[in-house]
Amino acid sequence: MKKGFTIIEMLIVIAIIAVLVGIALPRLRSMQMEGDYAKGAGELRTLQAGVESYYIHNDRAYPAQSTSGTTSWQSALTGATPQIIGGTLGDAFLPGTQYRYATSAASSSEYYVIFSTGPDRAADITGISTAGAIAGTPDDDIYVSNGQSATSGF
Repeated sequence: MKKGFTIIEMLIVIAIIAVLVGIALPRLRSMQMEGDYAKGAGELRTLQAGVESYYIHNDRAYPAQSTSGTTSWQSALTGATPQIIGGTLGDAFLPGTQYRYATSAASSSEYYVIFSTGPDRAADITGISTAGAIAGTPDDDIYVSNGQSATSGF
């Protein structure tokens, strides 16, 4: 009698391994998504503290929005004296891009919103009104703002 595994036994073992991998992968993706949310929420809070510090140290003015795409609004925080943040922070859900930032109308710039695209990687928030209301649909976007009773979306 020969010792070893038959083809049927090998196929059963492979099938069991495939089922276990199929169960584990969605859970792993879910944990990764939770990690991205936690990272984004933490970085947004850091940026909010930086924007508020900038406001206090710069004659009650928030950093200007970037309209050209060549200058980052975060560069106002990294280049401030004293330095507010050490470097620009990238969107947790969209690697290679920075968190988005919008202020209310240029004449008042009383309110701001800092936001991430969220898991769908599409920016559904479009800005903030002069009354402090979030413009757009913040469905899965995560954000911090000083408008509407200092809301946050996470």
